[in-house]
Amino acid sequence: MASTLSPSTMTGTPSPPEMSERIRNAADISVIVIYFVAVMAVGLWAMLRTNRGTVGGFFLAGRDVAWWPMGASLFASNIGSGHFVGLAGTGAASGIATAAFEWNAVLLLLVLGWFFVPIYIKAGVVTMPEYLRKRFGGKRLQIYLSVLSLFICVALRISSDIFSGAIFIKLALGLDLYLAIFILLAITAIYTVTGGLASVIYTDTFQTIIMLIGSFILMGFAFAEVGGYESFTEKYMNAIPSIVEGDNLTISPKCYTPQADSFHIFRDAVTGDIPWPGMIVGMTIVAVWFWCTDQVIVQRCLSGKNMSHVKAACVMCGYLKLLPMFLMVMPGMISRILYTEKVACTVPSECVKHCGTEVGCTNYAYPMLVMELMPDGLRGLMLSVMLASLMSSLTSIFNSASTLFTMDLYTKIRKQASERELLIAGRLFIIVLIVISILWVPLVQVSQNGQLFHYIESISSYLGPPIAAVFLLAIFCKRVNEQGAFWGLIIGLVIGLIRMIAEFAFGTGSCSAASDCPKFICGVHYLYFAMILFLISTLVVLGISLLTKPIPDIHLYRLCWALRNSTEDRIDLDAEEKRQEEADDDVDEDNPEETRGCFRKACDAFCGLRKKGPKLSKEEEEAQRKKLTDTSEKPFWRTVVNINAILLLTVAVFVHGYFA
Repeated sequence: MASTLSPSTMTGTPSPPEMSERIRNAADISVIVIYFVAVMAVGLWAMLRTNRGTVGGFFLAGRDVAWWPMGASLFASNIGSGHFVGLAGTGAASGIATAAFEWNAVLLLLVLGWFFVPIYIKAGVVTMPEYLRKRFGGKRLQIYLSVLSLFICVALRISSDIFSGAIFIKLALGLDLYLAIFILLAITAIYTVTGGLASVIYTDTFQTIIMLIGSFILMGFAFAEVGGYESFTEKYMNAIPSIVEGDNLTISPKCYTPQADSFHIFRDAVTGDIPWPGMIVGMTIVAVWFWCTDQVIVQRCLSGKNMSHVKAACVMCGYLKLLPMFLMVMPGMISRILYTEKVACTVPSECVKHCGTEVGCTNYAYPMLVMELMPDGLRGLMLSVMLASLMSSLTSIFNSASTLFTMDLYTKIRKQASERELLIAGRLFIIVLIVISILWVPLVQVSQNGQLFHYIESISSYLGPPIAAVFLLAIFCKRVNEQGAFWGLIIGLVIGLIRMIAEFAFGTGSCSAASDCPKFICGVHYLYFAMILFLISTLVVLGISLLTKPIPDIHLYRLCWALRNSTEDRIDLDAEEKRQEEADDDVDEDNPEETRGCFRKACDAFCGLRKKGPKLSKEEEEAQRKKLTDTSEKPFWRTVVNINAILLLTVAVFVHGYFA
């Protein structure tokens, strides 16, 4: 470590030790402590308030969540520290166009609330693979999607969040990376393991509030520092580092001069770094996968009190998603103006001096602002914000991943698992996930060529489109059947993996050194690739479905859009398995009460596992099922959310037009 730091200390740029000294004052430390105590308190309160002893309680928060915590949780579980670091970094490098990734979500959130969630609720499912099993029958789709989702969790979400959180902790506390990560994961795990979805949703709400307050304050400081919006646009175009040659490299000016179209969202279709057709079509396809079929997001919506609450939550989250442009992207660009040498370095040896990587230091844009601009106390608040965003997205992922594992994979291995065993398996699985994530961090560190955040988007573009195609067709085209869906997913996955593995093997290249990846594989922009992949998957699904037998309507009532309002009884394609499970439940043994010791009772109380209540009668079970699959709305509230959705779309169109 010392060898990389000594040159920078001599040149007088702030090096990590100096920075970490700054946080060691009473104000900052007390803010951080108060913050963590508050998070724990909110988590515990939610934990004691809700019922965590049943699968529905632990994984779906008892379907009792109002619209505002749900909207906040949607936002918080999506915005991780990866967004703060990544959006600001890409903003510093190439201007405002990355905000389009955020704004694109607005439309998809409405599609989620108005079209997808009603079907999921009517189908009465907890996880997305479970929906595929009900819609198509068979087990292979469910198992395929569960395994793929868990892989995406580790490779994409957990690792990128941990990496970006670690950048902050390294800068701020001067701690060793692994120690910092370990402490973070430990705290996160404690309340996910014990509290279930309710504690995740309420702590998310608390953290969203903190996140917004902190980043608004920082935005104010940043704009004040550059002298307002006008001078910000002018100064950004001139933020060019002074050292642009060295290391025997000829670096072309386009590598270090801000792009001419920095302040435009729509960029050239061929030469742009985010081409406009790719942005309008390709990005939307990836967003369908992320917002409408992803376990982490949909699970939030399934926990709503009723349909109006779910729609209101989607609208609220849509408004919040308009903010990252101003809270993250623009401050990142300001960071380039204020710390040009560090943030915009191009010569590899200079970059290593500043932040230890050769490809560039744009990832440090936001952390630099926090450490340099904020006064004591507020700096502690911002650090808490980063930890908040990191922990909220991690808890969401852990809770959803354990849901996937227990409901879709574990029940396949142990057919007769009791509810208690399922809850314990879910909690143990979170611990296994954490171990895997820690082992994954060195891989992230190695691949930290500043490319990590383009990675998030590009990996999504290689793995997401086939899933998006299958879900869209499953809901809107009732002719599609299991064979079509399965082969569409498999062929799409193979094509996506070829591109992904090629990029990992050859590297994506940097501005000064191009990648050796063959043009016909890596030459297509990843957003265009997503469009091609989506098209191929759709054609395969439709082609094979039309060549094989259709699924009779009796199995599809309330599982696809055309039959969403039918009232006839549905015979589930997985009805046979269900009957088997119910028969097994009836022979469940009665546990005599007196065998439990004190320690065991304490453990049960902590994890919310309690004695079995009286068994519900058939009528009560029916009533409970009706409540869980009810999508009716009061006409007044339905009109209110519809009007708000139209307003939100108008605002979204306006901002796109204004910054186009």
